[in-house]
Amino acid sequence: MATEHGNSSPNEEEMVTVTSTRTVAPAMNRCTLTTFDLPYITFYYNQKLLLYRTATDDFPDAVARMTAALTDALRVFYPLAGRISQDAGGALAVEGDEGAEVLEAEAEGVAVDDLAGVGRGDEAEGIVQRLVPYTGVMNLEGLRRPLLAVQLMKLKDGLAVGCAFNHAVLDGASTWHFMSAWAELCRGGSVSSLLPVHDRALARNVGVGLELPESAEAYEKADPKKALVARTFSFSETTVARVKAAANAALLPGAKPFSTFQSLCGHIWRAVSRARGLGPADITAFVIFADCRPRVDPPLPSAYFGNLIQALFTAAPAEHILSVTGGPEVAAGLLQKAVDEHDAAAVTRRLEEYEKKPKLLHYGDAGPNCVVVGSSPRFKVYDVDFGFGRPERVRSGGNNRFDGMVYLYPLPGDDGGIDVELALQPEPMRRLEEDAEFLLQQAEQPS
Repeated sequence: MATEHGNSSPNEEEMVTVTSTRTVAPAMNRCTLTTFDLPYITFYYNQKLLLYRTATDDFPDAVARMTAALTDALRVFYPLAGRISQDAGGALAVEGDEGAEVLEAEAEGVAVDDLAGVGRGDEAEGIVQRLVPYTGVMNLEGLRRPLLAVQLMKLKDGLAVGCAFNHAVLDGASTWHFMSAWAELCRGGSVSSLLPVHDRALARNVGVGLELPESAEAYEKADPKKALVARTFSFSETTVARVKAAANAALLPGAKPFSTFQSLCGHIWRAVSRARGLGPADITAFVIFADCRPRVDPPLPSAYFGNLIQALFTAAPAEHILSVTGGPEVAAGLLQKAVDEHDAAAVTRRLEEYEKKPKLLHYGDAGPNCVVVGSSPRFKVYDVDFGFGRPERVRSGGNNRFDGMVYLYPLPGDDGGIDVELALQPEPMRRLEEDAEFLLQQAEQPS
């Protein structure tokens, strides 16, 4: 028997028996999906579109630079380079490093203003859906598909960056954290101040098994889609201030004032209820997806990478929020109450309820005649600069749009203004576009 540990006598060799030999290598990057992540496995990839006005003669160089920076970003935000896996007990995790998908495309007959300007209608909306990848792809497809897909599109006078993120892996805050880091790397900078926190056990360390459907197609049959119209309404800083002032006008002295977010959401809730023609006793629900990073105990840093959101529900008869005697403060008050009551204990109760009886979600679970807000105007979406300057406009794709779905973005060039992306059925949308009380007559036309 040969030895690599110096000379040994035959007797010494007989004293030591090697029972097995193996090669040890570093474990592949892996993170278990937590109770915060699992509800979104039957939602769809979150789609974001960023439109940049820039010279297009160096498009190949821009693509090469952005792709190289994406490679570097994925080394840091490694869950987006993996795939979802499921163990024998039904628990889901992200592991591996197969990478993201990058597509290049051209639409040289389409200008930035065709997609970002005022007056964007159904034709432009259809083009937008072709600029973002993975339309109609459910998150559970992440067991087979990349968790991030990017399409870089050459336009007539600019560049469109369309992204699709698997929502079972990250929420909106983490999406824009990643986008900011990718852009910083593309400009030759460092992400040392943007490093993510990947330890999901900090948020929840309870194993939950799910029984997944055979396919996305089979699951969708139980939740048929409706014909929808999507529009964006731009509210200037002045108009937002009017909405907030109206909500706070009837407050008693010493009462907690309504925030801009609560005031605007209440304004939207009331307008959509009018547009739907709800009867006095018809129940209408409002859902806010709230960031739980500051709510959990102990609080988690904003750099936590994953899903750390929960849906906050409130509901009322339509006559309650549309009452002439009540006014806009009623709707804003219901939303404020839902937000204020969702403390660390409420977060934990919701997690425990799901862990005792995990379920796959449908859009209809949001409630009757619902309005759902799924993003925040606080996200720094217009700071995502790949070297072309700030985006002209940021938009959502068609995924995760259902009747009453709202996305809020800051209004470009108007500090304090807000873009309201909204999807409704055709007739209610027609009424909403003609609702002077909603538009406050000073808002821009829908785009």
